[in-house]
Amino acid sequence: MRLSTYFMPTLKETPAEAQIVSHRLMLRAGMIRQSSAGIYSWLPLGLKVLKNIEQVVREEQNAINCHEVLMPTIQSADLWRQSGRYDDYGPEMLRVSDRHGRDMLYGPTNEEQITEIFANSIRSYRDVPQLLYHIQWKFRDEVRPRFGIMRGREFLMKDAYSFDLDKEGAQNSYNKMFVSYLKTYERLGLKAIPMAADTGPIGGDMSHEFLILAETGESEIACHNECLNNNWLKDVDADSNLGKIVHTFTEKYAATDEMRDEKTERALGSNLITARGIEVGHIFYFGTKYSSKLGAVVTGPNGEEITVEMGSYGIGVSRLVGAIIEACHDDRGIIWPETVTPYKVGLINLRHDDDNCTNACDNMYSLLKDAGIEALYDDRDKKAGVKFADMDLIGLPWQIIIGPKSVKDGIVEFKNRKTGELVELSAAAALNLLKG
Repeated sequence: MRLSTYFMPTLKETPAEAQIVSHRLMLRAGMIRQSSAGIYSWLPLGLKVLKNIEQVVREEQNAINCHEVLMPTIQSADLWRQSGRYDDYGPEMLRVSDRHGRDMLYGPTNEEQITEIFANSIRSYRDVPQLLYHIQWKFRDEVRPRFGIMRGREFLMKDAYSFDLDKEGAQNSYNKMFVSYLKTYERLGLKAIPMAADTGPIGGDMSHEFLILAETGESEIACHNECLNNNWLKDVDADSNLGKIVHTFTEKYAATDEMRDEKTERALGSNLITARGIEVGHIFYFGTKYSSKLGAVVTGPNGEEITVEMGSYGIGVSRLVGAIIEACHDDRGIIWPETVTPYKVGLINLRHDDDNCTNACDNMYSLLKDAGIEALYDDRDKKAGVKFADMDLIGLPWQIIIGPKSVKDGIVEFKNRKTGELVELSAAAALNLLKG
């Protein structure tokens, strides 16, 4: 993409309303713009990151045989009355009426909707278990929306739902999703710590939230230092290991803020680490709370009726954009992990008015396109300092810098955004490194 024709309205100054790093950098990098309190428009650069995160989440859900559906944003209030949550949910739920006076709501979550779909579609135990998910916008009318997309009112969420014949099967689905989440965050370049958590308005008797480490995190956490080692994930490919893995994390290693006490910390001893974290996922097991009220019943092998056991599993896709920035930035701007970056490399033309320099940049851009490498080509008629500042701000992992001197010497400058290391290479060598 040529930056001269791209819509990327960067800002030199930080808007006064931006209180945390991710909000400041997303506004300055031209990723988002506020529409109203807690509601944002996603501009091209931000949308590419959002879609990349969404795709990683989707691939990991598909890998555990979780099937994608798409449910509506607007739901019938009658479903929520059946489950008993319509009046219980509170003012965070946006309630509306259609032209016929029917009570509707902008969905904050989808337990009722997916349970109705299951109840109307699955009749036999032979068709269970089922894992279903969707990625959809949700709305919760936060009393104090703040911190940009980190605590907004409208947000993109992946929520999945499991349906099993018994508690043992439901536990296995829970464990499968638990490990899938750890793999998802690892692919996103993050260290995620699972913590036992309160079930809140979702309900149930078992729940874990997943926090990624960031100095600006909202919660203080304490855990075993081995929680930061994800090497064992490479060996997990069978259900037989899942229960052990989940037990290890939940019983031995991790403690929530509420669970921290002297006994826990003494038991961890020198293995104890404390840090700050940002919640980016939450999973729940709630048995028959919804299935019993919404008729999610199947016929068993002996003709008996079985009310299915359920769980739900959420990942804040849009929240992850901000959380990754909180964990991956420096004083110059964002540092994107390669799995989510909007473009892999930024190509900088230091002298737009020099024909030799421009020809070399155009040729490099063509080589990158032919190799299938997404590049953002800064071909604007701007000073070099502006181009360097913008490229560091938006945080692409690699930069290729071409000026008159490098053209004369037959090389390019190749920069690692994270380390700042700058080396001189041939164009072919730089291309090979990016291909690798």
